Amino acid sequence: MAVSLLSWGCSSKPTPPPDPETPTPEWDGTAVPLEELGDVIDAGTPSACGTLADAGPGVECGDLAAFDLSGCNRASLAQVPAVGIFQGGVGSVAMQGDAGTFVSGLRGELYRDATSLHASMTYVTKRNFHIRTAIAACEAPNPDLVKVCVATCRDGKLMFLDRGDLNRIGKVDNQQPVSEGGINLASESYVAMGEPVDVYVTHDHAYVVSIDGLEGTGGLTIFDVRDRAHPVFKKQIRMDGDSYWNAVWATGDTLYIGSNSHGVLVYDIHDPANPQYLRAVGGDTINVHTFFVDGDILYAMSPMPAPSVFVFDIKKPNEPVLLQKIVIPLSPTAYPTAYPHDAFAYQGRLYVNNILDGYVILDVTNPSVSTELGAYRFEGSLSHANAVGTFAGRTIAFEGGEGIATHLRLLDVTDPAHIVKIGEYQLGNSSIHNMILRGKRLYVAYYQEGVRVLDVSNPTQPKEIARYSTYRDTDPFRVGNFLEGSIGMRVPGDGFVYVVDTSRGLLIFNEL
Repeated sequence: MAVSLLSWGCSSKPTPPPDPETPTPEWDGTAVPLEELGDVIDAGTPSACGTLADAGPGVECGDLAAFDLSGCNRASLAQVPAVGIFQGGVGSVAMQGDAGTFVSGLRGELYRDATSLHASMTYVTKRNFHIRTAIAACEAPNPDLVKVCVATCRDGKLMFLDRGDLNRIGKVDNQQPVSEGGINLASESYVAMGEPVDVYVTHDHAYVVSIDGLEGTGGLTIFDVRDRAHPVFKKQIRMDGDSYWNAVWATGDTLYIGSNSHGVLVYDIHDPANPQYLRAVGGDTINVHTFFVDGDILYAMSPMPAPSVFVFDIKKPNEPVLLQKIVIPLSPTAYPTAYPHDAFAYQGRLYVNNILDGYVILDVTNPSVSTELGAYRFEGSLSHANAVGTFAGRTIAFEGGEGIATHLRLLDVTDPAHIVKIGEYQLGNSSIHNMILRGKRLYVAYYQEGVRVLDVSNPTQPKEIARYSTYRDTDPFRVGNFLEGSIGMRVPGDGFVYVVDTSRGLLIFNEL
């Protein structure tokens, strides 16, 4: 069992998606501006538990005895299954049997009997604060819902107490369809290297990069996917002292890998199954987190050592030449740790997800010089990924955040100095990771919500038309972290959708 304190906040029920059978009306380019309410977390309904002002000698903050459960129906906890993952706006509990107890991805402690369910973990911050997160179950109205209290303690004193619901996710249930709308799984290939996070497909080969994880250290895994129904594992590549590879892209016979230690790693893939290392560019201390290639230009987003966008000329793909390093000035309300997480280049503009400081648009008509044209910001913005296209003569951006209850925003960015929100799409407290726009369809890697396909022909009314649930609580290495599930995605136009799941590996679907 594991507990993960995710976040807390006020309650808001998401609007259900429209009926996929209803035709989407033709959009004429007009829209009503929508108010920005931020990412509102649904904590569920408060439970009846609390904490005791004086629990007695020897009872520490976060102990089971420190919670007041007198108003709870504790007998109902007997119906909570021994294996399963429960998550909500106040935290998560992952019961993994013999896999042990995990708290926020770290091992913790568990106590359970017929009327009790309690788990906690402790860690020490860089500033030497001793933090303990503990959860006490109050009651279970049904086997898939647990009402809880979550206590956060610092140096033995209570900092926060939150009350709310934990709902079971990833349940293997024959009554719930795994696939809807005609998207079907063609094949599944496990990646036995770290935690897989991104994929690029070229030359009939899939290149999957991994970061360090519970499964081990990261690197590159290569599959021959000429037969999409039966991929063939070809090779794994590791690099001593450099195993956190978060991004991958290719152009021609050159493969680029984003390293957190050596910037951009360049490989020759004339022999697609056997990449040959050529060089690293950017610097030995540069962390490159994501890529975007636009023609002869490679954009490499780097959070450290200084948040920047590296712009490379790749007319000679094997020999990238640095044209400029873009440093985006922070707004007055920005968090000091803000950085360019991802970007999308379109018609001379670079649309940057400057996480913790909004969505920023740059003029990069001249790739050696950049100018900020405008930005979309709101309090708590966790801008993470985006795609851009033209609809009814308007330039529309699809912007997604990464965090509890972050969701998809559809923005009219025709005039970057006056960005207008015209549509939204949200699935409860879940988080988006990546998205690909193909024509009028948006493919979304939605972490624990799996793969979602939206009809966005009318950006004011995004409509889900298909989904595939990739997340199962019985998969190995699931620990209840909300950053698990469908994470990386490519839709290269070959009739297939390539998705990376953090546990299951490379999943190949048909393109709608």
